[in-house]
Amino acid sequence: MPSQLQKCQAFAELHNSKTAWIIPNPWDVGSAKLLEGLGFKALATTSSGFAYTLGRADGEVTLEEKLQHCQSIAAATTIPVNADFENGFAEDTATMVANIKRLAETGVAGFSIEDYSRDNHVIYDFSHAVERIQASGEAIKETGLPIQLTARAENLLRGVDDLEDTIKRLQAFEEAGADVLYAPGIKSLSDLRIVTAELNKPFNVLASLFSDTTVEQFSEAGAVRISVGGALNYTAINPLIIAGTEMLQKGSFEWLQHMAKGAQVKQLLSRK
Repeated sequence: MPSQLQKCQAFAELHNSKTAWIIPNPWDVGSAKLLEGLGFKALATTSSGFAYTLGRADGEVTLEEKLQHCQSIAAATTIPVNADFENGFAEDTATMVANIKRLAETGVAGFSIEDYSRDNHVIYDFSHAVERIQASGEAIKETGLPIQLTARAENLLRGVDDLEDTIKRLQAFEEAGADVLYAPGIKSLSDLRIVTAELNKPFNVLASLFSDTTVEQFSEAGAVRISVGGALNYTAINPLIIAGTEMLQKGSFEWLQHMAKGAQVKQLLSRK
C-alpha cells in the first residue's frame, strides 16, 4: 500500500497532464474498489452519494461521518482520493482549519472547499470566501504533506448565473493558493472555454451536465480534471428502482438478466 505522501505526490503529478483525465466519484468502499479495479488513477468522494448510503439528502452528513467515510475509502484503495469536504463543516475560518487538519489525518491526497454556506444557503461574500481558501492552504502546509487543494466557486450550481463573478472568485482562489479550481454548474463548452482561458491552475469540470461530451472535447475546452459528482451513484440506483418496481407491479424478475457477474465483481474488487 502506497503511503499518504506517495498518494499525494501521484495526485499532484496527475494534474500536470497535458490532456484531461477522469476522476470518478464512488460513494462507498465497494464502489471505490470497483472503480480502482477498472483502472482509474484517482478517486473523488461525493457528498450526495455518501449521504444516500445513510438514507439522507446531500448536506445532511456530520463532520464525524464524513471523516470516517474518507478514511475508509483512502484505506481501502491504493490510489489517491480527493475528498468533497463541502464548506469545511464550519462557517468560521478557525473551525474550518481545525477540521481540515483532521481530514488530512484520514489519508486523503486532496480535498475541495466550497464558497457556499449549507447552513444559511448563501454564497459567502467575496473576501470571506478568499480568506477561507488562503487559510485552507496554510493548514495544508502545516501538515507537511503536498495535499492538493481544490477551490470551488458555487455560483452556477446554486442558481447565481453570474459567470463574471465566478471567474473573479476563481482567480482570487488561485492567487490565494488553490492548486485546482472548480465551478460546478457550467453547462456549455463555450462557457467552459471562457472560464479556463482566464485561469492558470488546472480546472475541474463536472461532467454530469454534459452527457454528449467526450474527454477530448473537455480537454480542448481547457479542462484538466473531469469529475461526475453523484451521477454514478444515481446511475446505480436507477436499476434498483426499476427492479423493485418490476417485482411489485409485474411480479416478475426480468431484471435478473442484467445482473453483474459475481466472478467479475470479485475480480475487480481484488485487482490493484
